[in-house]
Amino acid sequence: MKNLVQHLIALYGNSLGRVTSSRVAALLQKYRGRIPQPRAPGLTARDAILITYGDQVRASEQAPLQTLADFCATHLRDVVSGIHILPFYPYSSDDGFSIIDYRAVNPALGTWEDIARLRQDFRLMFDLVANHVSAQSEWFQEFLRGNPAYNDYFIRVPEGADLSQVVRPRTLPVLTQFTTPSGIQNVWTTFSADQIDLNYRNPDVLIEIVDVLLSYVSRGAEFIRLDAIAFLWKEFGTTCLHLPQTHRVIQLLRAVLDEIAPHVILITETNVPHQDNLFYFGDGTNEAQMVYNFALPPLTLHTFHTGDATTLSRWASTLTLPSTRVTFFNFFASHDGIGLTPARGILSDAELDALVARALAHDGRVSSKTNPDGTTSPYELNIGLFDALNDPHAHESLETQVDRFIAAQAIMLSFVGVPGIYFHSLFGSRGWREGVGQTGNNRTINREKLECATLERELADADSRRHKIFARYTQLLRARAAQPAFDPYSAMRVVDAGESIFALVRGELSNIVLCLYNVSAREQPIKIDLAQALGAPYVTDLLTGQSFDTTQVRSLLPYQLLWFVPQSK
Repeated sequence: MKNLVQHLIALYGNSLGRVTSSRVAALLQKYRGRIPQPRAPGLTARDAILITYGDQVRASEQAPLQTLADFCATHLRDVVSGIHILPFYPYSSDDGFSIIDYRAVNPALGTWEDIARLRQDFRLMFDLVANHVSAQSEWFQEFLRGNPAYNDYFIRVPEGADLSQVVRPRTLPVLTQFTTPSGIQNVWTTFSADQIDLNYRNPDVLIEIVDVLLSYVSRGAEFIRLDAIAFLWKEFGTTCLHLPQTHRVIQLLRAVLDEIAPHVILITETNVPHQDNLFYFGDGTNEAQMVYNFALPPLTLHTFHTGDATTLSRWASTLTLPSTRVTFFNFFASHDGIGLTPARGILSDAELDALVARALAHDGRVSSKTNPDGTTSPYELNIGLFDALNDPHAHESLETQVDRFIAAQAIMLSFVGVPGIYFHSLFGSRGWREGVGQTGNNRTINREKLECATLERELADADSRRHKIFARYTQLLRARAAQPAFDPYSAMRVVDAGESIFALVRGELSNIVLCLYNVSAREQPIKIDLAQALGAPYVTDLLTGQSFDTTQVRSLLPYQLLWFVPQSK
Protein backbone atom coordinates (compact mmCIF):
# COMPACT_ATOMS: atom_id res chain seq x y z
CA MET A 1 0.00 0.00 0.00
CA LYS A 2 2.97 2.35 0.41
CA ASN A 3 3.21 3.15 -3.29
CA LEU A 4 -0.54 3.69 -3.50
CA VAL A 5 -0.44 6.26 -0.72
CA GLN A 6 2.51 8.07 -2.31
CA HIS A 7 0.75 8.31 -5.66
CA LEU A 8 -2.44 9.65 -4.11
CA ILE A 9 -0.60 12.23 -2.02
CA ALA A 10 1.21 13.38 -5.15
CA LEU A 11 -2.14 13.80 -6.92
CA TYR A 12 -4.27 15.28 -4.14
CA GLY A 13 -2.03 16.50 -1.35
CA ASN A 14 -1.33 14.90 2.01
CA SER A 15 -4.74 15.09 3.70
CA LEU A 16 -7.02 14.29 0.78
CA GLY A 17 -4.49 11.80 -0.59
CA ARG A 18 -4.55 9.78 2.64
CA VAL A 19 -8.33 9.81 2.80
CA THR A 20 -8.46 8.62 -0.81
CA SER A 21 -5.95 5.86 -0.07
CA SER A 22 -8.35 4.50 2.56
CA ARG A 23 -11.06 4.38 -0.09
CA VAL A 24 -8.74 2.51 -2.46
CA ALA A 25 -7.89 0.08 0.34
CA ALA A 26 -11.62 -0.57 0.79
CA LEU A 27 -11.93 -1.38 -2.91
CA LEU A 28 -9.04 -3.81 -2.69
CA GLN A 29 -10.76 -5.52 0.20
CA LYS A 30 -14.02 -5.62 -1.77
CA TYR A 31 -12.43 -7.45 -4.70
CA ARG A 32 -9.88 -9.58 -2.86
CA GLY A 33 -10.80 -13.22 -3.38
CA ARG A 34 -12.94 -12.41 -6.42
CA ILE A 35 -10.10 -12.36 -8.97
CA PRO A 36 -10.01 -15.55 -11.09
CA GLN A 37 -6.75 -17.33 -11.82
CA PRO A 38 -5.15 -16.40 -15.16
CA ARG A 39 -5.52 -18.77 -18.08
CA ALA A 40 -1.76 -18.66 -18.54
CA PRO A 41 1.10 -17.23 -16.47
CA GLY A 42 3.09 -14.47 -18.15
CA LEU A 43 3.72 -14.07 -21.87
CA THR A 44 5.33 -16.45 -24.34
CA ALA A 45 5.78 -16.82 -28.10
CA ARG A 46 2.37 -18.46 -28.05
CA ASP A 47 0.69 -15.15 -27.29
CA ALA A 48 -1.06 -13.29 -30.09
CA ILE A 49 -4.15 -11.17 -29.56
CA LEU A 50 -7.10 -10.93 -31.93
CA ILE A 51 -8.65 -7.43 -32.03
CA THR A 52 -12.37 -7.58 -32.80
CA TYR A 53 -15.74 -6.01 -32.22
CA GLY A 54 -18.23 -8.08 -30.27
CA ASP A 55 -20.50 -8.17 -33.32
CA GLN A 56 -17.75 -8.63 -35.91
CA VAL A 57 -19.46 -11.76 -37.24
CA ARG A 58 -23.20 -12.07 -37.21
CA ALA A 59 -25.71 -14.87 -37.54
CA SER A 60 -29.48 -14.68 -37.43
CA GLU A 61 -31.23 -15.59 -34.19
CA GLN A 62 -28.00 -15.66 -32.18
CA ALA A 63 -26.40 -13.05 -29.92
CA PRO A 64 -23.31 -11.65 -31.68
CA LEU A 65 -20.96 -12.52 -28.80
CA GLN A 66 -22.15 -16.13 -29.06
CA THR A 67 -21.50 -16.12 -32.81
CA LEU A 68 -18.04 -14.68 -32.19
CA ALA A 69 -17.30 -17.35 -29.58
CA ASP A 70 -18.40 -20.14 -31.93
CA PHE A 71 -16.39 -18.78 -34.84
CA CYS A 72 -13.23 -18.23 -32.81
CA ALA A 73 -13.45 -21.64 -31.14
CA THR A 74 -13.75 -23.26 -34.57
CA HIS A 75 -11.08 -21.35 -36.45
CA LEU A 76 -8.72 -19.66 -33.96
CA ARG A 77 -8.36 -21.81 -30.84
CA ASP A 78 -4.83 -22.93 -31.79
CA VAL A 79 -3.99 -19.75 -33.71
CA VAL A 80 -4.29 -16.88 -31.21
CA SER A 81 -4.12 -17.01 -27.44
CA GLY A 82 -6.24 -13.99 -26.62
CA ILE A 83 -9.07 -11.78 -27.80
CA HIS A 84 -9.37 -8.03 -27.38
CA ILE A 85 -13.11 -7.42 -27.47
CA LEU A 86 -13.47 -3.76 -28.38
CA PRO A 87 -15.85 -1.89 -26.04
CA PHE A 88 -18.84 -4.14 -25.56
CA TYR A 89 -20.63 -1.87 -23.10
CA PRO A 90 -23.79 0.17 -23.79
CA TYR A 91 -22.75 3.21 -25.82
CA SER A 92 -24.14 6.18 -27.72
CA SER A 93 -21.54 6.87 -30.45
CA ASP A 94 -18.01 6.22 -31.78
CA ASP A 95 -18.68 2.49 -32.29
CA GLY A 96 -18.48 1.78 -28.58
CA PHE A 97 -16.02 4.35 -27.26
CA SER A 98 -18.71 6.69 -25.92
CA ILE A 99 -19.75 4.54 -22.98
CA ILE A 100 -23.08 4.92 -21.21
CA ASP A 101 -22.46 2.25 -18.57
CA TYR A 102 -18.99 0.87 -17.82
CA ARG A 103 -20.33 -2.06 -15.83
CA ALA A 104 -22.83 -3.58 -18.28
CA VAL A 105 -22.69 -5.58 -21.50
CA ASN A 106 -24.55 -4.04 -24.40
CA PRO A 107 -27.69 -6.23 -24.62
CA ALA A 108 -27.52 -6.00 -28.42
CA LEU A 109 -24.28 -8.02 -28.18
CA GLY A 110 -25.04 -10.48 -25.39
CA THR A 111 -24.38 -10.93 -21.69
CA TRP A 112 -21.56 -11.32 -19.19
CA GLU A 113 -22.13 -15.06 -19.53
CA ASP A 114 -21.17 -14.76 -23.22
CA ILE A 115 -17.99 -12.94 -22.24
CA ALA A 116 -17.22 -15.73 -19.78
CA ARG A 117 -17.71 -18.29 -22.54
CA LEU A 118 -15.05 -16.58 -24.67
CA ARG A 119 -12.70 -16.81 -21.71
CA GLN A 120 -13.01 -20.60 -21.74
CA ASP A 121 -10.78 -20.68 -24.83
CA PHE A 122 -8.94 -17.34 -24.86
CA ARG A 123 -7.26 -14.78 -22.64
CA LEU A 124 -9.32 -11.59 -22.67
CA MET A 125 -8.49 -7.92 -23.13
CA PHE A 126 -11.00 -5.25 -22.08
CA ASP A 127 -10.93 -1.53 -22.78
CA LEU A 128 -10.82 0.88 -19.87
CA VAL A 129 -12.02 4.07 -21.56
CA ALA A 130 -10.90 6.27 -18.71
CA ASN A 131 -10.73 9.67 -20.40
CA HIS A 132 -14.43 10.21 -21.10
CA VAL A 133 -18.00 8.96 -20.82
CA SER A 134 -21.08 9.32 -22.98
CA ALA A 135 -23.22 12.43 -22.69
CA GLN A 136 -26.04 9.93 -22.10
CA SER A 137 -24.31 8.30 -19.13
CA GLU A 138 -25.96 8.51 -15.72
CA TRP A 139 -22.99 10.48 -14.40
CA PHE A 140 -23.33 13.25 -16.96
CA GLN A 141 -27.10 13.30 -16.85
CA GLU A 142 -26.91 13.82 -13.07
CA PHE A 143 -24.44 16.65 -13.71
CA LEU A 144 -26.91 18.27 -16.09
CA ARG A 145 -29.68 17.93 -13.48
CA GLY A 146 -27.53 19.80 -10.97
CA ASN A 147 -26.91 16.84 -8.64
CA PRO A 148 -24.12 18.15 -6.37
CA ALA A 149 -22.60 14.66 -6.10
CA TYR A 150 -21.63 14.91 -9.79
CA ASN A 151 -20.85 18.61 -9.91
CA ASP A 152 -17.09 18.01 -10.21
CA TYR A 153 -17.13 14.84 -12.28
CA PHE A 154 -16.53 16.88 -15.42
CA ILE A 155 -14.37 19.83 -16.43
CA ARG A 156 -16.15 23.15 -16.58
CA VAL A 157 -14.02 25.74 -18.32
CA PRO A 158 -14.39 29.40 -17.36
CA GLU A 159 -14.32 32.18 -19.93
CA GLY A 160 -10.79 33.27 -20.73
CA ALA A 161 -9.11 30.01 -19.71
CA ASP A 162 -5.89 29.47 -21.67
CA LEU A 163 -6.45 26.53 -24.02
CA SER A 164 -4.06 27.78 -26.71
CA GLN A 165 -1.54 24.97 -26.25
CA VAL A 166 -3.99 22.07 -26.05
CA VAL A 167 -3.05 19.21 -28.37
CA ARG A 168 -6.01 17.45 -29.95
CA PRO A 169 -6.56 14.51 -32.30
CA ARG A 170 -9.68 16.05 -33.84
CA THR A 171 -10.81 19.16 -35.71
CA LEU A 172 -13.95 19.53 -33.56
CA PRO A 173 -14.10 22.22 -30.81
CA VAL A 174 -12.46 21.26 -27.52
CA LEU A 175 -15.40 22.70 -25.55
CA THR A 176 -19.11 21.99 -25.82
CA GLN A 177 -21.86 24.11 -24.26
CA PHE A 178 -24.48 22.42 -22.08
CA THR A 179 -27.40 23.91 -20.17
CA THR A 180 -27.47 23.17 -16.44
CA PRO A 181 -29.59 24.53 -13.56
CA SER A 182 -26.80 27.03 -12.88
CA GLY A 183 -26.71 28.22 -16.48
CA ILE A 184 -24.79 27.40 -19.65
CA GLN A 185 -21.50 25.61 -18.98
CA ASN A 186 -18.50 25.14 -21.27
CA VAL A 187 -17.53 21.49 -20.78
CA TRP A 188 -14.32 19.82 -21.95
CA THR A 189 -14.89 17.33 -24.80
CA THR A 190 -11.61 16.18 -26.34
CA PHE A 191 -13.07 13.77 -28.89
CA SER A 192 -16.67 14.82 -29.57
CA ALA A 193 -19.67 16.58 -28.04
CA ASP A 194 -20.97 13.14 -27.03
CA GLN A 195 -17.76 12.16 -25.21
CA ILE A 196 -17.41 14.13 -21.99
CA ASP A 197 -13.98 14.22 -20.39
CA LEU A 198 -13.77 13.13 -16.76
CA ASN A 199 -12.24 15.37 -14.09
CA TYR A 200 -9.50 13.48 -12.28
CA ARG A 201 -8.86 16.42 -9.97
CA ASN A 202 -11.89 14.98 -8.18
CA PRO A 203 -10.81 11.83 -6.31
CA ASP A 204 -14.39 10.53 -6.54
CA VAL A 205 -13.80 10.07 -10.27
CA LEU A 206 -10.57 8.15 -9.67
CA ILE A 207 -12.32 5.89 -7.16
CA GLU A 208 -15.08 5.15 -9.69
CA ILE A 209 -12.54 4.22 -12.36
CA VAL A 210 -10.49 2.04 -10.02
CA ASP A 211 -13.70 0.22 -9.12
CA VAL A 212 -14.47 -0.26 -12.83
CA LEU A 213 -10.94 -1.56 -13.43
CA LEU A 214 -11.22 -4.12 -10.65
CA SER A 215 -14.67 -5.19 -11.82
CA TYR A 216 -13.16 -5.99 -15.24
CA VAL A 217 -10.38 -8.00 -13.65
CA SER A 218 -12.96 -9.87 -11.56
CA ARG A 219 -14.70 -10.75 -14.87
CA GLY A 220 -11.52 -12.40 -16.13
CA ALA A 221 -9.73 -9.64 -18.05
CA GLU A 222 -6.00 -10.40 -18.18
CA PHE A 223 -5.13 -7.40 -20.34
CA ILE A 224 -6.46 -3.88 -19.84
CA ARG A 225 -6.15 -1.42 -22.71
CA LEU A 226 -5.99 2.16 -21.44
CA ASP A 227 -7.77 3.99 -24.23
CA ALA A 228 -6.67 7.56 -25.10
CA ILE A 229 -4.85 7.66 -21.78
CA ALA A 230 -2.39 10.40 -22.79
CA PHE A 231 -5.16 13.05 -22.56
CA LEU A 232 -6.34 12.08 -19.07
CA TRP A 233 -5.31 15.04 -16.87
CA LYS A 234 -6.07 18.65 -17.81
CA GLU A 235 -4.18 21.79 -16.78
CA PHE A 236 -5.03 25.14 -18.33
CA GLY A 237 -2.09 26.72 -20.10
CA THR A 238 -0.49 23.37 -21.02
CA THR A 239 -0.76 20.88 -23.89
CA CYS A 240 -2.89 18.63 -21.63
CA LEU A 241 -0.95 15.73 -23.16
CA HIS A 242 1.45 13.41 -21.27
CA LEU A 243 1.15 15.48 -18.10
CA PRO A 244 2.99 14.16 -15.01
CA GLN A 245 -0.35 13.62 -13.27
CA THR A 246 -1.45 11.33 -16.12
CA HIS A 247 1.64 9.18 -15.61
CA ARG A 248 0.97 9.22 -11.87
CA VAL A 249 -2.58 7.89 -12.42
CA ILE A 250 -1.21 5.06 -14.58
CA GLN A 251 1.32 4.26 -11.86
CA LEU A 252 -1.53 4.15 -9.36
CA LEU A 253 -3.53 1.74 -11.53
CA ARG A 254 -0.43 -0.44 -11.91
CA ALA A 255 0.12 -0.41 -8.14
CA VAL A 256 -3.51 -1.40 -7.56
CA LEU A 257 -3.14 -4.35 -9.93
CA ASP A 258 0.23 -5.36 -8.49
CA GLU A 259 -1.46 -5.49 -5.09
CA ILE A 260 -4.44 -7.67 -6.02
CA ALA A 261 -3.93 -9.07 -9.56
CA PRO A 262 -0.25 -8.96 -10.55
CA HIS A 263 -0.90 -11.16 -13.58
CA VAL A 264 -2.97 -8.45 -15.29
CA ILE A 265 -1.14 -6.48 -17.97
CA LEU A 266 -1.73 -2.80 -18.66
CA ILE A 267 -1.41 -1.65 -22.28
CA THR A 268 -1.34 2.07 -23.04
CA GLU A 269 -2.94 3.28 -26.27
CA THR A 270 -1.07 6.50 -27.04
CA ASN A 271 -1.09 7.48 -30.71
CA VAL A 272 1.78 9.96 -30.39
CA PRO A 273 5.37 10.37 -31.61
CA HIS A 274 7.40 7.26 -30.87
CA GLN A 275 9.71 8.75 -28.23
CA ASP A 276 6.75 10.13 -26.26
CA ASN A 277 5.10 6.72 -26.44
CA LEU A 278 8.06 5.06 -24.75
CA PHE A 279 7.59 7.14 -21.59
CA TYR A 280 4.50 5.06 -20.80
CA PHE A 281 6.77 2.19 -19.79
CA GLY A 282 7.75 4.36 -16.84
CA ASP A 283 10.95 3.03 -15.29
CA GLY A 284 10.20 -0.44 -16.66
CA THR A 285 8.44 -1.61 -13.50
CA ASN A 286 5.84 0.97 -12.52
CA GLU A 287 3.63 1.85 -15.53
CA ALA A 288 2.44 -0.13 -18.55
CA GLN A 289 3.84 -3.59 -19.21
CA MET A 290 3.11 -3.05 -22.92
CA VAL A 291 2.67 0.00 -25.13
CA TYR A 292 1.20 0.09 -28.60
CA ASN A 293 4.02 0.27 -31.14
CA PHE A 294 2.30 3.02 -33.12
CA ALA A 295 5.25 3.87 -35.37
CA LEU A 296 5.39 0.36 -36.84
CA PRO A 297 2.31 0.59 -39.14
CA PRO A 298 3.21 3.78 -41.05
CA LEU A 299 6.87 2.76 -41.30
CA THR A 300 5.98 -0.69 -42.64
CA LEU A 301 3.56 0.85 -45.11
CA HIS A 302 6.24 3.30 -46.27
CA THR A 303 8.64 0.38 -46.68
CA PHE A 304 6.36 -1.54 -49.04
CA HIS A 305 5.29 1.57 -50.94
CA THR A 306 8.90 2.45 -51.70
CA GLY A 307 10.38 -1.06 -51.88
CA ASP A 308 13.09 0.24 -49.55
CA ALA A 309 13.60 -1.06 -45.99
CA THR A 310 16.34 1.42 -45.05
CA THR A 311 14.21 3.64 -42.80
CA LEU A 312 12.44 0.72 -41.13
CA SER A 313 15.79 -0.99 -40.50
CA ARG A 314 17.35 2.16 -39.08
CA TRP A 315 14.42 2.79 -36.75
CA ALA A 316 14.09 -0.85 -35.66
CA SER A 317 17.78 -0.94 -34.76
CA THR A 318 17.18 1.85 -32.21
CA LEU A 319 14.35 0.13 -30.33
CA THR A 320 15.21 -0.32 -26.68
CA LEU A 321 13.18 -1.27 -23.64
CA PRO A 322 13.74 0.02 -20.09
CA SER A 323 13.62 -3.45 -18.54
CA THR A 324 13.09 -7.11 -19.32
CA ARG A 325 9.62 -6.87 -17.78
CA VAL A 326 8.07 -4.75 -20.53
CA THR A 327 7.60 -5.10 -24.26
CA PHE A 328 5.75 -3.74 -27.28
CA PHE A 329 2.20 -4.46 -28.41
CA ASN A 330 2.79 -4.66 -32.15
CA PHE A 331 0.07 -4.17 -34.72
CA PHE A 332 -0.33 -3.16 -38.34
CA ALA A 333 -4.07 -2.49 -38.45
CA SER A 334 -6.82 -1.83 -35.95
CA HIS A 335 -10.38 -0.57 -35.70
CA ASP A 336 -8.91 2.91 -36.16
CA GLY A 337 -6.79 4.09 -39.06
CA ILE A 338 -3.04 4.15 -39.56
CA GLY A 339 -1.74 7.04 -37.47
CA LEU A 340 0.79 9.38 -39.03
CA THR A 341 1.87 11.29 -35.91
CA PRO A 342 4.00 8.42 -34.52
CA ALA A 343 6.16 8.51 -37.67
CA ARG A 344 6.82 12.26 -37.57
CA GLY A 345 10.50 12.82 -37.06
CA ILE A 346 11.24 9.39 -38.53
CA LEU A 347 9.71 9.97 -41.95
CA SER A 348 10.10 13.33 -43.68
CA ASP A 349 7.12 15.57 -44.45
CA ALA A 350 7.44 14.56 -48.10
CA GLU A 351 7.37 10.87 -47.20
CA LEU A 352 4.30 11.37 -45.01
CA ASP A 353 2.63 13.30 -47.83
CA ALA A 354 3.37 10.35 -50.11
CA LEU A 355 1.58 8.00 -47.69
CA VAL A 356 -1.43 10.31 -47.73
CA ALA A 357 -1.44 10.51 -51.54
CA ARG A 358 -1.14 6.72 -51.87
CA ALA A 359 -4.03 6.14 -49.44
CA LEU A 360 -6.27 8.47 -51.42
CA ALA A 361 -5.22 6.86 -54.71
CA HIS A 362 -6.13 3.46 -53.22
CA ASP A 363 -9.68 4.70 -52.46
CA GLY A 364 -8.98 5.41 -48.81
CA ARG A 365 -9.75 8.48 -46.71
CA VAL A 366 -7.62 10.80 -44.57
CA SER A 367 -8.61 12.29 -41.20
CA SER A 368 -7.10 15.53 -39.91
CA LYS A 369 -6.43 17.14 -36.55
CA THR A 370 -6.29 20.74 -35.36
CA ASN A 371 -2.86 22.00 -34.32
CA PRO A 372 -2.35 24.47 -31.44
CA ASP A 373 -1.83 27.31 -33.96
CA GLY A 374 -5.25 26.64 -35.51
CA THR A 375 -3.99 24.92 -38.65
CA THR A 376 -4.92 21.37 -39.57
CA SER A 377 -2.75 18.48 -40.66
CA PRO A 378 -3.28 14.84 -41.68
CA TYR A 379 -3.58 12.67 -38.61
CA GLU A 380 -4.66 9.24 -39.80
CA LEU A 381 -5.05 7.15 -42.94
CA ASN A 382 -8.46 5.49 -43.08
CA ILE A 383 -8.19 2.52 -45.39
CA GLY A 384 -8.46 -1.25 -45.28
CA LEU A 385 -4.97 -2.69 -44.86
CA PHE A 386 -5.22 -4.93 -47.91
CA ASP A 387 -6.08 -1.86 -50.00
CA ALA A 388 -3.33 0.20 -48.34
CA LEU A 389 -0.79 -2.34 -49.59
CA ASN A 390 -2.45 -3.25 -52.87
CA ASP A 391 -3.83 -0.72 -55.36
CA PRO A 392 -7.46 -1.71 -56.10
CA HIS A 393 -6.99 -0.30 -59.60
CA ALA A 394 -3.78 -2.15 -60.46
CA HIS A 395 -3.73 -5.18 -62.73
CA GLU A 396 -1.82 -7.51 -60.43
CA SER A 397 -2.35 -11.17 -59.78
CA LEU A 398 -4.04 -12.15 -56.52
CA GLU A 399 -0.93 -14.20 -55.68
CA THR A 400 1.29 -11.11 -55.81
CA GLN A 401 -1.13 -9.13 -53.68
CA VAL A 402 -1.33 -11.90 -51.11
CA ASP A 403 2.46 -12.29 -51.04
CA ARG A 404 2.89 -8.56 -50.38
CA PHE A 405 0.22 -8.53 -47.70
CA ILE A 406 1.59 -11.59 -45.88
CA ALA A 407 5.17 -10.31 -46.00
CA ALA A 408 4.07 -7.07 -44.35
CA GLN A 409 2.13 -8.96 -41.67
CA ALA A 410 5.08 -11.28 -41.03
CA ILE A 411 7.34 -8.30 -40.29
CA MET A 412 4.95 -7.24 -37.56
CA LEU A 413 4.79 -10.78 -36.17
CA SER A 414 8.57 -11.03 -35.91
CA PHE A 415 9.15 -7.80 -33.96
CA VAL A 416 9.96 -7.96 -30.26
CA GLY A 417 6.68 -7.96 -28.38
CA VAL A 418 3.19 -9.41 -28.62
CA PRO A 419 1.28 -9.13 -31.93
CA GLY A 420 -2.21 -7.66 -32.04
CA ILE A 421 -4.10 -8.76 -35.15
CA TYR A 422 -7.21 -6.96 -36.32
CA PHE A 423 -9.99 -9.31 -37.39
CA HIS A 424 -10.10 -7.95 -40.95
CA SER A 425 -6.35 -8.48 -41.37
CA LEU A 426 -6.70 -12.21 -40.75
CA PHE A 427 -9.04 -12.46 -43.71
CA GLY A 428 -7.75 -9.80 -46.10
CA SER A 429 -10.84 -7.60 -46.06
CA ARG A 430 -11.04 -4.73 -48.49
CA GLY A 431 -12.19 -1.26 -47.52
CA TRP A 432 -15.91 -0.75 -46.86
CA ARG A 433 -16.45 2.51 -48.69
CA GLU A 434 -20.22 2.09 -48.67
CA GLY A 435 -20.08 2.16 -44.87
CA VAL A 436 -18.38 5.54 -44.88
CA GLY A 437 -21.24 6.86 -46.97
CA GLN A 438 -23.73 5.49 -44.45
CA THR A 439 -22.10 6.88 -41.31
CA GLY A 440 -20.08 9.87 -42.52
CA ASN A 441 -17.21 8.53 -40.40
CA ASN A 442 -13.94 7.86 -42.23
CA ARG A 443 -13.03 5.09 -39.78
CA THR A 444 -16.05 3.05 -40.85
CA ILE A 445 -14.07 2.04 -43.95
CA ASN A 446 -12.26 -0.52 -41.80
CA ARG A 447 -15.16 -1.56 -39.55
CA GLU A 448 -17.47 -3.65 -41.71
CA LYS A 449 -19.41 -6.32 -39.83
CA LEU A 450 -19.48 -9.68 -41.60
CA GLU A 451 -22.18 -12.27 -42.02
CA CYS A 452 -20.78 -15.44 -40.49
CA ALA A 453 -22.27 -17.76 -43.16
CA THR A 454 -20.77 -15.69 -45.97
CA LEU A 455 -17.35 -15.61 -44.30
CA GLU A 456 -17.47 -19.38 -43.77
CA ARG A 457 -18.25 -19.94 -47.46
CA GLU A 458 -15.34 -17.74 -48.53
CA LEU A 459 -12.96 -19.53 -46.17
CA ALA A 460 -14.06 -22.85 -47.66
CA ASP A 461 -13.24 -21.64 -51.19
CA ALA A 462 -9.55 -22.41 -51.80
CA ASP A 463 -9.43 -19.87 -54.63
CA SER A 464 -10.78 -16.95 -52.61
CA ARG A 465 -8.71 -14.08 -51.25
CA ARG A 466 -9.93 -14.72 -47.71
CA HIS A 467 -8.97 -18.41 -47.81
CA LYS A 468 -5.51 -17.72 -49.20
CA ILE A 469 -4.71 -15.04 -46.64
CA PHE A 470 -6.13 -16.91 -43.67
CA ALA A 471 -4.22 -20.07 -44.59
CA ARG A 472 -0.94 -18.18 -44.92
CA TYR A 473 -1.54 -16.08 -41.81
CA THR A 474 -2.37 -19.05 -39.59
CA GLN A 475 0.74 -20.82 -40.87
CA LEU A 476 2.81 -17.86 -39.70
CA LEU A 477 1.16 -17.76 -36.30
CA ARG A 478 1.57 -21.49 -35.67
CA ALA A 479 5.23 -21.36 -36.67
CA ARG A 480 5.77 -18.35 -34.45
CA ALA A 481 4.08 -19.97 -31.46
CA ALA A 482 6.34 -23.02 -31.69
CA GLN A 483 9.60 -21.05 -31.73
CA PRO A 484 10.86 -19.78 -28.33
CA ALA A 485 13.07 -17.20 -30.05
CA PHE A 486 9.86 -15.23 -30.65
CA ASP A 487 9.33 -14.84 -26.91
CA PRO A 488 7.95 -11.29 -26.35
CA TYR A 489 11.02 -10.33 -24.33
CA SER A 490 13.76 -12.03 -26.36
CA ALA A 491 16.50 -10.08 -28.10
CA MET A 492 16.00 -8.48 -31.50
CA ARG A 493 18.86 -7.44 -33.75
CA VAL A 494 18.56 -5.80 -37.17
CA VAL A 495 20.91 -7.05 -39.88
CA ASP A 496 21.96 -5.08 -42.96
CA ALA A 497 20.98 -7.27 -45.91
CA GLY A 498 20.53 -4.58 -48.57
CA GLU A 499 18.08 -1.74 -48.98
CA SER A 500 15.21 -3.87 -50.28
CA ILE A 501 15.54 -6.68 -47.75
CA PHE A 502 14.45 -6.22 -44.16
CA ALA A 503 16.35 -8.66 -41.95
CA LEU A 504 16.36 -9.23 -38.23
CA VAL A 505 17.52 -11.87 -35.79
CA ARG A 506 15.34 -12.87 -32.83
CA GLY A 507 16.72 -14.70 -29.83
CA GLU A 508 20.32 -15.47 -29.06
CA LEU A 509 22.96 -18.20 -28.91
CA SER A 510 21.58 -21.46 -30.30
CA ASN A 511 17.97 -20.35 -29.95
CA ILE A 512 17.70 -17.84 -32.80
CA VAL A 513 15.62 -17.13 -35.90
CA LEU A 514 16.81 -15.10 -38.87
CA CYS A 515 13.85 -13.37 -40.54
CA LEU A 516 14.30 -12.19 -44.12
CA TYR A 517 11.77 -10.16 -46.12
CA ASN A 518 11.96 -8.89 -49.67
CA VAL A 519 9.91 -5.68 -49.53
CA SER A 520 10.08 -5.06 -53.28
CA ALA A 521 8.49 -6.33 -56.47
CA ARG A 522 11.85 -7.55 -57.83
CA GLU A 523 14.10 -10.44 -56.94
CA GLN A 524 16.77 -9.22 -54.54
CA PRO A 525 20.22 -10.62 -53.64
CA ILE A 526 20.81 -11.48 -49.98
CA LYS A 527 23.84 -9.43 -48.98
CA ILE A 528 24.73 -11.21 -45.76
CA ASP A 529 26.61 -14.36 -44.82
CA LEU A 530 23.81 -16.64 -43.65
CA ALA A 531 26.18 -19.16 -42.06
CA GLN A 532 27.78 -16.41 -40.02
CA ALA A 533 24.45 -14.81 -39.05
CA LEU A 534 23.07 -18.12 -37.79
CA GLY A 535 26.25 -19.80 -36.67
CA ALA A 536 25.57 -22.87 -38.81
CA PRO A 537 26.17 -23.90 -42.42
CA TYR A 538 22.73 -25.46 -42.76
CA VAL A 539 19.35 -23.89 -42.05
CA THR A 540 15.67 -24.84 -41.96
CA ASP A 541 12.81 -22.59 -42.99
CA LEU A 542 10.23 -22.65 -40.20
CA LEU A 543 7.40 -21.98 -42.62
CA THR A 544 8.02 -24.80 -45.09
CA GLY A 545 10.24 -27.20 -43.14
CA GLN A 546 12.66 -27.16 -46.08
CA SER A 547 16.39 -27.39 -45.29
CA PHE A 548 19.14 -25.52 -47.11
CA ASP A 549 22.87 -25.30 -47.40
CA THR A 550 23.39 -21.59 -46.71
CA THR A 551 25.58 -21.27 -49.80
CA GLN A 552 22.54 -22.16 -51.93
CA VAL A 553 20.38 -19.28 -50.65
CA ARG A 554 21.45 -16.20 -52.58
CA SER A 555 18.32 -14.20 -53.30
CA LEU A 556 14.69 -13.65 -52.40
CA LEU A 557 11.85 -13.60 -54.90
CA PRO A 558 9.47 -10.62 -54.91
CA TYR A 559 7.82 -10.32 -51.46
CA GLN A 560 9.30 -13.63 -50.37
CA LEU A 561 9.88 -14.20 -46.68
CA LEU A 562 12.02 -16.77 -44.89
CA TRP A 563 12.26 -17.63 -41.20
CA PHE A 564 15.54 -19.55 -40.86
CA VAL A 565 16.74 -21.50 -37.85
CA PRO A 566 20.16 -23.16 -37.64
CA GLN A 567 20.34 -26.88 -38.30
CA SER A 568 23.14 -29.24 -37.46
CA LYS A 569 23.93 -31.82 -40.14
